[in-house]
Amino acid sequence: MGDYIVEMRHITKRFPGIIANDDVSIGIRKGEVYALLGENGAGKSTLMSILFGTYEPDAGEILVRGQEVHFHSSTDAAACGIGMVHQHFKLVEPFTIAENIVLGVEPEEKRLGVLPWMNMKKANRQISELSKEYGLEVNPTDRIGDVPVSVRQRVEILKMLYRGAEIMIFDEPTAVLTPQEIDFLLQIIDNLRRNGKTILLITHKIAEIKRIADRCAILRQGKLIDIRDVADASTQELADLMVGRQVRFTQEKTAPNFGEPVLEVQHLTVKNEHKFDVVKDVSFTIRSGEIFAIAGVSGNGQGEIADAIAGLAKIADGNVILNGKEINDLNVRERCLSGISYIPEDRQETGTIPDMTLQENLSLREYFREPFSRKGILKQDPFRDYAEKLIGKYDIRCAQGPDTILRSMSGGNQQKAIVGREIEEKSRLIIFVQPTRGLDIGAIENVHRQILEERERGAAILLISLELDEIMNLADTIGVLYRGEILKIDSADRMTTQEVGRYMMGVKEA
Repeated sequence: MGDYIVEMRHITKRFPGIIANDDVSIGIRKGEVYALLGENGAGKSTLMSILFGTYEPDAGEILVRGQEVHFHSSTDAAACGIGMVHQHFKLVEPFTIAENIVLGVEPEEKRLGVLPWMNMKKANRQISELSKEYGLEVNPTDRIGDVPVSVRQRVEILKMLYRGAEIMIFDEPTAVLTPQEIDFLLQIIDNLRRNGKTILLITHKIAEIKRIADRCAILRQGKLIDIRDVADASTQELADLMVGRQVRFTQEKTAPNFGEPVLEVQHLTVKNEHKFDVVKDVSFTIRSGEIFAIAGVSGNGQGEIADAIAGLAKIADGNVILNGKEINDLNVRERCLSGISYIPEDRQETGTIPDMTLQENLSLREYFREPFSRKGILKQDPFRDYAEKLIGKYDIRCAQGPDTILRSMSGGNQQKAIVGREIEEKSRLIIFVQPTRGLDIGAIENVHRQILEERERGAAILLISLELDEIMNLADTIGVLYRGEILKIDSADRMTTQEVGRYMMGVKEA
């Protein structure tokens, strides 16, 4: 056992109504990438939060470099050389990159030998040098609120490095990244390993584990199921162990049965806050029983198209017609009542109210109608009954049932809640934007099945995804977007992955 830099022996952690970790034992060798694989809510983040000092275990022991340790806070863990990048970043948006990195360990000096003074010029220089050393280039004086998600993640990694972390925990690090950003992050992790760091990677993405990890521990419903050498395990084996049954990577899709047009987008133009056209003269139609997918590299206007249809973005020019009626002047609620369901890309900012309970979030589409409300007075029993129905139907993992505060749930289970809430409306048009982002492979399988079931019901479906495999497996019709313009619309049967990829990069066919 002396080979291990970290050992967690017989760890048990309970929360009200749930055993998050049930007698889990793992050992991590110095300099390896050790993955924790499991479904949303399997206990991966809880186990690593115990190692990072956020929680204390109810039973079990932790050894670091052969010595038993007792962490009462993340400060204790950091003093032992352990750092963690959380799934939802812990950054202060008005502060600069450098101010976030040094927060809590400020480089304090004395002026006149007496007065405390924080030398930010020195900190900026140190952080710039550190970022270049590890291929994590950032501008230390940029404000966090002005930089994209991928840069914020680099800042979190630099926070660990600045504090001298040797054992680095990454919690679902690719959940909010584009495919290109994921490739870059995996290169960074490999570079950290080459520099002697020990990496613990929490994920449910088996493809990433196969690319970067040495060993993999599989957790299911709080229990350790198996520990496998990644090189010796197939993708199918890991998926089946994670979910506890045989997983199907593709869904069987029946022949399309298109009906009348449900959504018509005519010459749509949308401007951003700088009055620049981000969607340019876009037109397409989605029929009943049709999955129309928009493919494109992130940032090419996909989100703005969805927001314009749903009423969250102002239309600069063009028309949106739903069921034969123009809806340009309708507000968000009026569009919902007209037959639109919307699963947005940002589940916390747009899709939910994180500090409210699960039952309140699940009823956001219904609370003002009977039986939830009568004569302006809310009735609590219908909220709970409806939530319990959706929790069971959509396998939403939550420690305290309907009363669970949504923010306390894993990102994947928050996503399940949004998908369930919107599908239950049985709307004529359902907009899915990145519907499987942050979901494990079993949940992805279920969402894909649900999308196809809505297609069978006769719903018109707009699917926007950065996952090209997802688009090719589900779509009936594909529109490829590049710099705000639709370059190609065709039947999915007539388009190859390579052809779609070329259009996504702006290469038009001769």
